[in-house]
Amino acid sequence: MTDARTAQIGNIALLIDADNASPDSLDAVLTVLAELGTVNIRRAYGNWQKPALKGWSAMVHQHAIEPQQQFDLTKGKSSTDMKMIIDGMDLLYSKRVDGFGIMSSDSDFMPLAMRIRQDGLPVYGFGTDRTPISFQQACTRFINTAALTAALSPSAGRAAETVKRPVDAQLRALLAEAYEAVRHDDKGFASLGSVGQHASNRSSFDARSYGFKRLSDLIASLPGFEVERRDGSVFVRRVD
Repeated sequence: MTDARTAQIGNIALLIDADNASPDSLDAVLTVLAELGTVNIRRAYGNWQKPALKGWSAMVHQHAIEPQQQFDLTKGKSSTDMKMIIDGMDLLYSKRVDGFGIMSSDSDFMPLAMRIRQDGLPVYGFGTDRTPISFQQACTRFINTAALTAALSPSAGRAAETVKRPVDAQLRALLAEAYEAVRHDDKGFASLGSVGQHASNRSSFDARSYGFKRLSDLIASLPGFEVERRDGSVFVRRVD
């Protein structure tokens, strides 16, 4: 979310709810998770007998994804979510994983994300703009996959404009409060990293969900904010 280089923390696990995630977003998701480290664990869960998972089937060998078969034991019910949660907890307790990515738009993964974060590990969630807010806020970061894919596509063009979320009053207020809460220099500038960190303690938002590659770009687009770069560092200031 910030412009400061994210320290890579090592071994990352990506758990994919293939029933509730699009394979079209996978490349963009792996690009984001590279901020944290190497995605050595890649698992996709679903009933692979279903025609709807054909798109994911094509990704298995291309991206070294381990398919996890989950049969629908009861009509209208899926055991995918439970298996993902069990595996997530097993990986957490193994102490071999330093961060998680969860691709899903299902609120059932809110408790898993919260439990992982209680151990101090980051959880990046990836889903649609219809993902329940409960799961979004449970993640360290939650990123709208449609906006992310459009923003990272070389031929995105106007497509990014059609899928990005508008910066609403709630986010503007959050950034303003984060700015006021951190230390300023004698010119009124605050470190972007400090502002971003303070905001992330209260919200899982990510600039890429709003069509911006960096938090500094998002803030620079807002009236009432000024962005300044000094020797590779970024600072922000509220202006009238």
